[in-house]
Amino acid sequence: MIRSAALLIALAHPALALDDPLPNALARTAEEQSRIATVVQPTTDFTKAEPFESLPAGAATTRRSATADAFSQPSANMPFDRQMDFQLGNALFTKAWVAAPSSAKASDGLGPLFNARACQDCHIKDGRGHAPETATDGTVSMILRLSLPANTGPEAIAGWNATKPDPTLGAQLQDHATAGQRAEGRIDLFYKNVPVTLADGITVTLRKPTFLIGDPAYGQPDPALMISPRVAPQMIGLGLLEAIPAAEILSAEDPFDANRDGISGRAARIPTATGAALGRFGLKGGTPSITAQSAAAFSGDMGLSTQQHPDPWGDCTATQTGCKTAATGQEPNARDGFEVSDQSLALVSFYARNLAVPNRPDAGDPTVLHGKRVFFETGCTGCHTPKHVTARLTGQPEQSFQLIWPYTDLLLHDMGEGLADHRPEDRPEDRATGSATGSATGTEWKTPPLWGIGLTEQVTGVESYLHDGRARTLLEAVLWHGGEAAPARDRVIALPQADRNALIAFLDSL
Repeated sequence: MIRSAALLIALAHPALALDDPLPNALARTAEEQSRIATVVQPTTDFTKAEPFESLPAGAATTRRSATADAFSQPSANMPFDRQMDFQLGNALFTKAWVAAPSSAKASDGLGPLFNARACQDCHIKDGRGHAPETATDGTVSMILRLSLPANTGPEAIAGWNATKPDPTLGAQLQDHATAGQRAEGRIDLFYKNVPVTLADGITVTLRKPTFLIGDPAYGQPDPALMISPRVAPQMIGLGLLEAIPAAEILSAEDPFDANRDGISGRAARIPTATGAALGRFGLKGGTPSITAQSAAAFSGDMGLSTQQHPDPWGDCTATQTGCKTAATGQEPNARDGFEVSDQSLALVSFYARNLAVPNRPDAGDPTVLHGKRVFFETGCTGCHTPKHVTARLTGQPEQSFQLIWPYTDLLLHDMGEGLADHRPEDRPEDRATGSATGSATGTEWKTPPLWGIGLTEQVTGVESYLHDGRARTLLEAVLWHGGEAAPARDRVIALPQADRNALIAFLDSL
């Protein structure tokens, strides 16, 4: 299934060499490959839980907690001598940064424009963020990604959707500012009700959001501005997703739908100096590693510099002169000179890599098993791949050679007009490197993992799903699926109520 001319253009670029994302991985033996191939085969027996299914993160799985701290536990198999690094990373993850200059030299440098003061302001209790419920609610766990069309003029290529940051607002709307600075604007959100009637006559009311920039401080936005709302995703299990061998993820690509199942996932590829890296993180697969994702968040969300993003003013643009001349937390004679030192970035990455996935005590419950069968039979596993085996890693005992159950293929899929943000992630400079082979289109999203999804309300205090938090229940989230997922969604709509309830019970058990 060819989704757009953009995909044809992208696939015409020269193939890129894929950088090794796991340089500390040991090669698998032929015997291991054979065993793994057998273990990850989809089950056909729904009368009982599969072996080790109650431990979705393998030996790293932690005991499920009934508190809001369910996502804040370290990998259960973490050696004692590594636990201090986890606690130090936690302290940095929860630390509230302040504007420079400050007497707290290790904590200043925030902004001047920013979205949050601490990582955990967005990733609430290490879980997902949520959309504001009313106009007066804060939007600290939601951001707006911004861009303008760049594939214009006589050099334009038909079907290629290159973008560039807005020259005034940059790549992200900053809705907070330090003293003496002006925030770029406010996130205004409006909902329109969309009723969906199920086959048994029950009507579910969906919310279709519209996002606008209110109170723009630097002039009215360009009419061509593309806006993509994003709520922060949950943090658990990231190190295990990073440890899935790239070859396993790439083997599931099917951009032309050669097997005619209606699903044509493809991997996100991020340009590097030597080729490309597999895009594993971000809602559209925009970053290749936990460290890269953390550094990008420090810069874009908090205006904090790292070696990967050395500008101390973050996403400030050339037109925002006051922002670029404001005091910074750069200290050339301290640490390595950046507001977030290499050591601090490494500790935050270690923390993020080791936030544990809770166990599944109800994996063998009859209703849950019924729902699991429905999940498989409706076609949800076409994108939400149940099982993987991580690479055998040196120096990472927590992630090494684990059977995991994240329910994702980590590929980009066309999810249809209902969920489209119409903001591609191709950039003009990517054309020369051929990296458009992996850039997401305006209708594509990376398959999110489902582990822990049933604990969302317990952890964050509210049910909020999908990339912009529009879905208030898991059923609403399913009903928004379109594009490649439309057949599976339609099968759910046609289900008897007992099957539908069992499906939700299964998702709640994850």
